Amino acid sequence: FKCDWSSDVCSSDLRIPSHDSPAIRWRDEARDRLAGSVFDLLVIGGGITGAGIARDAALRGMSVALVEQDDFGGGTSSRSSRLVHGGVRYLEHGYLKLVFEASRERRTLLRLAPQLVRPLRFTWPVYEGARLPRWKVRAGLALYDALAMFRNVGRHRGLSIAQVLDAEPALRTPGLTGGASYWDAATDDAALTLANVLDARAAGAVVLNHAEMQSFVTDRDAIVGANVRDELSDRLIPVRAQVIANATGPWTDAIRRMEDPSAAAAVLGTKGVHIAVPAERVGNHAAVTMLAPSDARVMFCLPAGDLTIIGTTDTHTNAVPAEVRATRDDVAYLLEAANRYFPAAQLGPRDVVAAWAGIRPLVSTGNQGDPASASREHAITAGPRGVIAITGGKLTTYREIAEQVVNRVAQRLGRTIGPCVTATTPIAGVERTPVFGQLFEPILEGRAWTLGHAARAVQQELACTLADILIRRTKVAFASRDHGIPAAPRVAAAVARHAGWDAADRKSTRLNSSHT
Repeated sequence: FKCDWSSDVCSSDLRIPSHDSPAIRWRDEARDRLAGSVFDLLVIGGGITGAGIARDAALRGMSVALVEQDDFGGGTSSRSSRLVHGGVRYLEHGYLKLVFEASRERRTLLRLAPQLVRPLRFTWPVYEGARLPRWKVRAGLALYDALAMFRNVGRHRGLSIAQVLDAEPALRTPGLTGGASYWDAATDDAALTLANVLDARAAGAVVLNHAEMQSFVTDRDAIVGANVRDELSDRLIPVRAQVIANATGPWTDAIRRMEDPSAAAAVLGTKGVHIAVPAERVGNHAAVTMLAPSDARVMFCLPAGDLTIIGTTDTHTNAVPAEVRATRDDVAYLLEAANRYFPAAQLGPRDVVAAWAGIRPLVSTGNQGDPASASREHAITAGPRGVIAITGGKLTTYREIAEQVVNRVAQRLGRTIGPCVTATTPIAGVERTPVFGQLFEPILEGRAWTLGHAARAVQQELACTLADILIRRTKVAFASRDHGIPAAPRVAAAVARHAGWDAADRKSTRLNSSHT
């Protein structure tokens, strides 16, 4: 069962030819700077953690390079629940320190990036015989408020049966005993990642997507950089740096073994699957916390415009990250929960508009128990040849992780570096300047994304493929059952006016629906 775009579509059939044009000339400049400089720090991996590290280091005055083998946020960082949250489900496993830190970071991001992170109200209905009875839910949420130092958007409150149904009238009524409401926050995960990349670039960092790290550069057995292949020009670039940070998430162990072939596994991969279904079928007004019928795991039903996101699963996986997919069993598990809580929905596989799967790169402890109980805390380690590796963590705490990593880098450099300023510096990201011309036509009928958004993605947001545009700069691929594939030629034609494509270039960007 595949509802997402396969990796070959994302990388090859959607490639934007790299002809000389103002919109993509930045890649030539980035390649020249990468090859001609010795950086304080090279960050491998352009997900949320790597982007945060690059931003922090650049804002402190370090010379920074950031390379990503796919697109910025192209892995797990664009396949999440799209939440910035304290982690209410981690309370019962005793991860109080993590919840405290995540609650603080949620508050920080709400303050620094209100255009990207917004408050979200959750309703938690409680039914007779639930694994978590009403008193335990209330006690947990009281602790949740306390760990946020009572400085969340709003405090939790208990709800009667009538109040639960007033908030979410489509919920199942039989067996309902009441519930509670509480607050977390929602984000666009890919946009938050890109904003950090663009801020890093504005602060002087050299960034390059679609640039795969292939090997380390060594000098007398010391690692002094990395060989990076630019996919779009097929050019191998030796990038030299005093310190290297491995922020590749699920790929962390593969990079670690380039440094030390005998390195033990540091990453425990667990698969998280989400599905999107029509919101009108579900009927939720805001976010709803649910317990999965089959195993009583905490999961969510989340608003996303005219879609509702249901997620997430949490299962061990040894899959290659680029090949992880939502299976029929994953989809059935999620649909079962939604139908139990919203009985009028009667959702089936044909109602799924999109599905996506990501791998959580958790810290491996050698324990292959319940993935849901595995720690979401992070670890920062140095390999035998000095490469700093980051494992674990979650999107919400990326800024704090980045601060800790850059502190380690500063120690390694052995010179005075400015203090971290990311807790007080607003996240600006791209300057949303208008794109002129006849580009107000929507990419998908009834959706806000226009051809102008596509052109701006190339001009200002470092998009280099149609997948970059349709999956991450917009959410077109998630918003329709055809995943935006029929719109690709139209988008290519519109972008061509700004990227300098000719007719042959546009033809090369057309898609074959057999890829999905």
